[in-house]
Amino acid sequence: MIYPNSAFKWVFRVVMGALFIAALLTTIHVFTNLTFSHFKSTDSGLKHTAIQKKIIPGITIATHTLMAEKLDTSQFESKTVVATGYTAGIESTGKVPGDPAYGITFSGLPVQRDAYSTVAADPSVFPIGTVLFVPGYGYGVVADTGSAIKGNRIDLYYETVEAVYDEWGKQEVDVYIIKEGDGTLTQEQFNDLNKQNSIHGFRENRQT
Repeated sequence: MIYPNSAFKWVFRVVMGALFIAALLTTIHVFTNLTFSHFKSTDSGLKHTAIQKKIIPGITIATHTLMAEKLDTSQFESKTVVATGYTAGIESTGKVPGDPAYGITFSGLPVQRDAYSTVAADPSVFPIGTVLFVPGYGYGVVADTGSAIKGNRIDLYYETVEAVYDEWGKQEVDVYIIKEGDGTLTQEQFNDLNKQNSIHGFRENRQT
């Protein structure tokens, strides 16, 4: 015979167990709801395929949080954009290692993920050479274009598909215009940006 108090405890445990399983299944769905949105390009820049994932609010990358703390964003003009991630690989550009154009941006610079990274944008919105700060990503220099990257859209370079999934996906974000470009970008200018000591912690944090 099950006394009333015992019956209550049994029902309580069943309900709590069901709630736990539901929460676990929801978490798994959130973390695995990944999609691909394929973009076709006809210009001389990289052919971008944005690699997207469902965004989880509140998750930030510690490295770039530290970088943001060094920047007073109130001093800079901002613009709301839709930002996606891409790689130099076939999944984003249709090119493979060995192709002369593999990993080469519209400006002629190779793609690079560093304290200042190469990003793609519409040059009528962000001219080549424009320096942006993208919260959650870091500093980016507009070095590339793409037929799908029009208007208030940007594409952020990552070294691997896994990094795109884990660190970005697709987000609407306010980016800050640190310096507007003049339509040109040289390797020397890009290298000089990455030599700045003010954000040296980027490389240190990437190794941890």
